[in-house]
Amino acid sequence: MAPGGSACKEVESYPAVADYAIATTKPESNSMTTKSSFGFVGKHGIQSNNGVYELLECPVCKNLMYPPIHQCPNGHTLCLNCKNRVHNCCPSCQYDLGNIRCLALERFAESLELPCKYHSLGCHEILPYYSKLKHEQHCRFRPYNCPYAGSDCSITGDIPTLIAHLKDDHKVDMHDGCTFNHRYVKLNPHEVENATWMLTVFKCFGKQFCLHFEAFQMGMAPVYMAFLRFMGDDSEAKKFSYCLEVGANGRKLTWQGIPRSIRDSHRKVRDSQDGLVIQRNLALYFSGGDRQELKLRVTGRIWKEA
Repeated sequence: MAPGGSACKEVESYPAVADYAIATTKPESNSMTTKSSFGFVGKHGIQSNNGVYELLECPVCKNLMYPPIHQCPNGHTLCLNCKNRVHNCCPSCQYDLGNIRCLALERFAESLELPCKYHSLGCHEILPYYSKLKHEQHCRFRPYNCPYAGSDCSITGDIPTLIAHLKDDHKVDMHDGCTFNHRYVKLNPHEVENATWMLTVFKCFGKQFCLHFEAFQMGMAPVYMAFLRFMGDDSEAKKFSYCLEVGANGRKLTWQGIPRSIRDSHRKVRDSQDGLVIQRNLALYFSGGDRQELKLRVTGRIWKEA
């Protein structure tokens, strides 16, 4: 028995759910890291081997460890979250963990520099160990989430990957050009579903834009909304503007704005009402007839700011 330790019952392994207390972000998934491709680089340019990676990997959640790094009396290390999850019992030797910090490993990690985990997607940054997570949270090469809002789609990737995915898997209409003229028809306008009616992708100025049109409940009132999202980062989205117009019977409703990046979730953009919002009574008035069927024609244009 190790000094100061006592045996405890065997515990199960847990999934990767540890948080990094210093960076206040969730640690990266190691599935993006290729051990055979990268070693760790010291501040003096010394390339280390793959064994260093294993030293810094928590044996329970398999994520890289950040302070405080804990160890048992026998020297086995693990991250803080997993220490709590295994009920203070070492998953390697089953001894009580106590509150021993592995300061040597924490200091060693501080001397290392690592490549961004999005290196394969184009990022060539080499970062200090304790700055890596913060960089990756905002890295412009990180994958985008699928912009389709009609399902709980978990696909991520770069823009070309998402374009192919939208076309092949979601059967989204693809158009070239910077103007659009869409007619939306709904047989029962009193039936409001919290789902996308239509998503159309437009290609212009060498970029892609997602035009959303949908019905949802805003408080007690059903509304219809059209808005544009840019398939790229916010810094690029701000270089463009767009306008939308809907109307009939000598009246029209217009909207002009800047497309939101798909970095912002569909729900976030919709709930912010950052687009053309049409109340149901007005939408039915635009539809004409006996108000028993919704017929809206939405026109618009995208342009690049000088």
